[in-house]
Amino acid sequence: MLVDPFGFGRIVQDGFVFRQNFSIRSYEIGADRTASVETLMNHLQETALNHVKNAGLLADGFGSTPEMCKRNLIWVVSKMQVLVDRYPTWGDVVQVDTWVAASGKNGMRRDWLVRDSNTGDILTRATSLWVMMNKETRRLSKMPDEVREEIGGYFVDSPPIVDDDSRKLPKLDDNTADYIRTGLTPRWSDLDVNQHVNNVKYVGWILESAPLPILETHELAGMTLEYRRECMRDSVLQSLTAVVDKGVGDLANSGLVECQHLLRLEGGGEIVKGRTQWRPKYADRIGSWGELPAESA
Repeated sequence: MLVDPFGFGRIVQDGFVFRQNFSIRSYEIGADRTASVETLMNHLQETALNHVKNAGLLADGFGSTPEMCKRNLIWVVSKMQVLVDRYPTWGDVVQVDTWVAASGKNGMRRDWLVRDSNTGDILTRATSLWVMMNKETRRLSKMPDEVREEIGGYFVDSPPIVDDDSRKLPKLDDNTADYIRTGLTPRWSDLDVNQHVNNVKYVGWILESAPLPILETHELAGMTLEYRRECMRDSVLQSLTAVVDKGVGDLANSGLVECQHLLRLEGGGEIVKGRTQWRPKYADRIGSWGELPAESA
């Protein structure tokens, strides 16, 4: 038993995996009495930052290393895939493992594995791709050799924990979307220390235009998000959703449902494109998963 099971976590598996436990609080559950997807995403973000901190690489930036800070570089996520097999409930304790790997010459991949700490059952798997951006110019940057030397020793040589969903995300517009929400604006509390909207907030905005019959009868089983540009504090956004191959009038009686999403600026610029999969609530959890690092299986 851990001395401090809800502390800042610890490094395991020969220094390559960071592990942290979280207790699901009453204010983190939704109408279904299970943790919200935003809660799960917050756990992923928290463990990513604590991993960097625990490794002694956290400088002044939000997850930036000392060499990155010297060059005004920050990490920005370009793609996120999440698969949820089961949602935890109030009082459950989840164990989150996370690790990093190289992605091409200038990127980084971060994976997560979330388990029920009591049973060991897998709850969620997620993978993400990150690139560097100059904090001043807001332009993407190559990874400097000094940064690569700084973080390369922590990279794991393993395939993504979630198989890549490489299907092209179609562009939605007013004519192809089934549901549209307008006038979405960030609050001051939605900004992170890099002065752009927290990535988790995008998920909530995307679901703002999800059809109510789906929310009432289905649960989110998986999502793929592609981040296109930043959202700043004075942005006004629109959330668009299209239901794939289903009649919008009978969603409550549908089996598996897939939706396409677009979060855009009021002026038309794309912020996030996405795809979500939904399963009927209380259905059997069946998924096709990627491979795990040997010691995490």
